[in-house]
Amino acid sequence: MSEVVEAKGPKVPPSFPPKSPPPQKKPVEPPRPQPVTKPQSVTGVPPRLVVHNRRTQVLAFRADEWAAKKAAGQAALAVAEWDHPLLDEHDFLKAVHGLVSAAVEGGGKRVSVHLADQGKKILVMALNHQAGEQEGTDQVPSEVALLRTVDACGTHTDHDGHTWWALIDAAPRPTKRLA
Repeated sequence: MSEVVEAKGPKVPPSFPPKSPPPQKKPVEPPRPQPVTKPQSVTGVPPRLVVHNRRTQVLAFRADEWAAKKAAGQAALAVAEWDHPLLDEHDFLKAVHGLVSAAVEGGGKRVSVHLADQGKKILVMALNHQAGEQEGTDQVPSEVALLRTVDACGTHTDHDGHTWWALIDAAPRPTKRLA
């Protein structure tokens, strides 16, 4: 049996450079920045209307001369399902008719009526979907503002168009009669 003995000598550096690792096929990508949520005042775009825990109804109409009458009738049917027995139907119909008429006069091709209730109040909003400046859109029609059951009313313009709104008391207190 012959034994092979390897010679051990001083360690000599190799005569060629050591192998370096191969370059990456795709460069490393820095982390993507996360979108920053900006408050409304910075962006200038108000948030959309969101209603929670309330009964709502949205009705859409072509902006023509019959829109106000159709809207009043359909809104009355929608609200009748909400069980407001003390609602003054005459005032409600006049309010919807007046708000939708103002929206049609404000311009646009369509009008939407948004209804919501909470407790003993019903909110009626008519939106004309006409963006930009409009003349005569800064006032609620006087026939709506003077109704006995209208608690509050107003107008508002944003990126979706111009809105006329009224808050109607669905259980008005009886008026006192003077003797």
